[in-house]
Amino acid sequence: MGAWDALRQERASGVDPVKRAKEARAAAAEAQAAERGEKDAGALSVADVCSVYLTGHIETNRAAKGQAEIKRTLETMVGELAGVSAASVTRAQAFELINSYAHIPVQAQILRRELGAAWEYCHDAGKLPESVPNWWRVILRGKLKSKGKAINGVKAGVKKRVLSPAEAGELIRWLPNFSPDIQDILALYLWTAARGAEITVMEAGEISEEADGLWWTVPKAKTKNVKREEATDFRVPLVGRAEEIVRRRLEGYPEGYLFPSYGKSGHWEQKSVQTRVYYQQPYSKTAPERKRQRLTVTHWAPHDLRRTARTFLASLKCPRDVAEVILGHMLEGVEGDYNRYSYDKERRLWLRRLSEYLEKLAKRGS
Repeated sequence: MGAWDALRQERASGVDPVKRAKEARAAAAEAQAAERGEKDAGALSVADVCSVYLTGHIETNRAAKGQAEIKRTLETMVGELAGVSAASVTRAQAFELINSYAHIPVQAQILRRELGAAWEYCHDAGKLPESVPNWWRVILRGKLKSKGKAINGVKAGVKKRVLSPAEAGELIRWLPNFSPDIQDILALYLWTAARGAEITVMEAGEISEEADGLWWTVPKAKTKNVKREEATDFRVPLVGRAEEIVRRRLEGYPEGYLFPSYGKSGHWEQKSVQTRVYYQQPYSKTAPERKRQRLTVTHWAPHDLRRTARTFLASLKCPRDVAEVILGHMLEGVEGDYNRYSYDKERRLWLRRLSEYLEKLAKRGS
């Protein structure tokens, strides 16, 4: 009877015994979960955290090429720290690992970034308790500076190269010294301002004859915006030399890739194009015994031609929004949310003007 009396007194004083019991059970369950979390955290090694991050985030949010590169980075650069308990990693250990790669600052930055993201992901997923610090976000922040790529052992500095009008004209005249495939790919960089990764995977089925001329429609899945829900296919009008190149290639390759290769992918790789350009540079020491024509316009990479095309569009007074759409960039902010205009007419107009300008540059020194 004493227990019943106690319950009646609690109810009389405004206490709900059922609610109190539920709260007590919830608190006990939360304490047990926290205890399990601490135990799980102690059981998770650095390698385990990386694995959870790769499986749960990277494999669902990055393209295959990016997945492979991040996986390689985490599996080969973590070293002996892989077997250490993630919860016990100290600030000094984190510093020591990243600092050991300070001589290759770009890779060190990538490793630091991905480990920091892995810790955050495991925090969010409840795999690591909040009490476990994310030292990767703290150590060496802003201190890993690239000195640019090395050419023959000498750091060239961090540069974003844009060819001058005179250099562009000279290079266009020099293009026939490359193989036919490389010549066409490099010309398409200039005449379309598209990305190399889009040009090299161009397929016959993506080309269409429309009322206003030839168009190349790059499927969203092949673009850099593939993960953005609001993105659409990338439309590129083919004018001038771009049209000539694509029509000629369609005759030779009416199906499949327009730049086929014998490699595993079945098409030219962007990296291979860059390698061929480097091979022709006057400072290249690749296969020195082989005779070859050397570039007269130097210190540039294929992507610099896309940047050059964008710069030329600006010099021709192309409106910024149109130029950004030509590049395949998505308009940001409120403008991107509300402006759904396709700019098809403007793309063709300004790429036509760019084509005419490039042809004038090519003729000046001839």
